[in-house]
Amino acid sequence: MTNYLHKGDLPDGLAMGPVVAVDSETMGLIPQRDPLCVVQLSAGDGDAHIVQLDRTSYRAPRLKALLADPSVVKLFHFARFDIAAFKYWLGVDTSPVYCTKIASRLSRTYTDRHGLKDVTRELLGIEMSKQQQSSDWGAETLTEAQLEYAASDVLHLHALKEKLSAMLAREGRAELAQACFDFLPARAEIDLAGWPDVDIFAHS
Repeated sequence: MTNYLHKGDLPDGLAMGPVVAVDSETMGLIPQRDPLCVVQLSAGDGDAHIVQLDRTSYRAPRLKALLADPSVVKLFHFARFDIAAFKYWLGVDTSPVYCTKIASRLSRTYTDRHGLKDVTRELLGIEMSKQQQSSDWGAETLTEAQLEYAASDVLHLHALKEKLSAMLAREGRAELAQACFDFLPARAEIDLAGWPDVDIFAHS
């Protein structure tokens, strides 16, 4: 089931569990320029909650509380971008986090294909459509195709986390992955501060 919350917030009293899959849709790929429009979440129960934000206020207190809740792991694919967008537009520090893209890079070293579509196809045997990826997420009302796309981006993350965590443990890289996850909020701050394309750890 997809729960479409038009210009709203999460429902009061919604129980999401200890690990919540999260994704976002924006008007582009530069957080400081391109507004955050939609946040989608799933507790791993087959349901997706699509929050279309009120861009005049960005209030959404229940969503913000969930993102900042230290007892809930926020599960992303490429968390770095979403965390930066949430910091800039919602004013919230998102943690703790788990990023399936980082987990894939550290465990699936036999390939350079770490996009959500590629990882989902290989590990889960599910073919995802990315047709709506570049659509207008700032529209007044989202289309059924947009809602289906947004939901698909969070519905499989729990299963991916299980597969990738097992691979990380097998390869002896679980602690390294966790260290990377813990650093992600700082990496997002570095992006927002003006170093998005610079490796600050590089020698030159």
